[in-house]
Amino acid sequence: MTRDLLWRHRRVLPDWLALYYEDPVEITHGEGRHVWDAAGKRYLDFFGGILTTMTAHALPEVTKAVSEQAGRIVHSSTLYLNRPMVDLAERVAQLSGIPDARVFFTTSGTEANDTALLLATTYRRSNTVLAMRNSYHGRSFGAVGVTGNRGWSPTSLSPLQTLYVHGGVRTRGPYASLDDDAFIAACVDDLEDLLGHTRPPAALIAEPVQGVGGFTSPPDGLYAAFREVLHQRGILWIADEVQTGWGRTGDHFWGWQAHGRNGPPDIMTFAKGIGNGMSIGGVVARAEIMNCLDAHSISTFGGTQITMAAGLANLTYLLEHDLQGNARRVGGMLIERLRSAAARVEHVREVRGRGLMIGIELTKPGTDEADPQAVAAVLEAAREGGLLIGKGGGHDTSALRIAPPLSLTVAEAEEGAAILERALRSIP
Repeated sequence: MTRDLLWRHRRVLPDWLALYYEDPVEITHGEGRHVWDAAGKRYLDFFGGILTTMTAHALPEVTKAVSEQAGRIVHSSTLYLNRPMVDLAERVAQLSGIPDARVFFTTSGTEANDTALLLATTYRRSNTVLAMRNSYHGRSFGAVGVTGNRGWSPTSLSPLQTLYVHGGVRTRGPYASLDDDAFIAACVDDLEDLLGHTRPPAALIAEPVQGVGGFTSPPDGLYAAFREVLHQRGILWIADEVQTGWGRTGDHFWGWQAHGRNGPPDIMTFAKGIGNGMSIGGVVARAEIMNCLDAHSISTFGGTQITMAAGLANLTYLLEHDLQGNARRVGGMLIERLRSAAARVEHVREVRGRGLMIGIELTKPGTDEADPQAVAAVLEAAREGGLLIGKGGGHDTSALRIAPPLSLTVAEAEEGAAILERALRSIP
């Protein structure tokens, strides 16, 4: 049945629609931190639908909220008052840390980032945007235009003039040998030099932890230092929290808070985990920025009642059960467990991350050369052992991505780490 589905998939869907595994898997249902395939095999899920199943599969509180809302009304668009949308907007605005915040809901992180770029370029009257090397911001025309990762950038055409800044990857590039303070200083100098050669940009868009880039990040405080330079010139800071938001990093509720010395971002985008699988994205911005558009706009499916009900229930569960604290505790243990296992595998260049957002970079032994074949082999071996993980990385796909639901237990973390250790040791 799965082979028939794969044949049908290839006949009707685009060739560029990526599938994991030599023999792709069909996921039929899930519960907690586990999913099952069409053959009935159970897997421990360490990727959560690309960081989207944030709390748990089939979380009763969310499924109940969705079912009850579906029995009332599913959708009406933003042309009508919508109580669940206002309820969730109030909670997100308060949690964001952005003063006088306004919230606009979309259906995805891609759409959220496109909206943020629209707001920033309109507000600043400039189509020049700063972005980070190795970044990823979505698959739309505008979002691809600020994506600094060649593997996910299918065109160089763009409505934006994008200039790429150094600093998103701590352990590679010309400043990798510096200590953290010197690294930040060098990146700030690079930014100031770049700004001396261009027209005033609208904004810097940056992921506090680069997701598709392989869960890389700068030293804490880099974006705070950037903010001083940007603020002097009126340049906005857009924090892309699509993958880092809602407590996944453990230490902070938002990734930007590791760089918050000079205050919150001007604009913040979110998506993925807030819906626990439902399609929710959004933008938070200061009122003067959010309200800068001088034409009408709506969102047909952004903020629809059924997704807002899911988001409210999911956010309530997350906060009441301190899943951020769980990500910090269980994630810290998992990182140390994986570092211990990786110390005996010559292909492992680095185990990095924080909370339940962990990357393992693989290279050819004795070199810094990416080894995507090794990554593919580990993905296959982990699946065979009953564990689903992801992959990513810059230059080439050379990093394993580990991002389980935030309700992961210690026992499940140990189980997953043991499977992953066996998979890493199986690299040919």
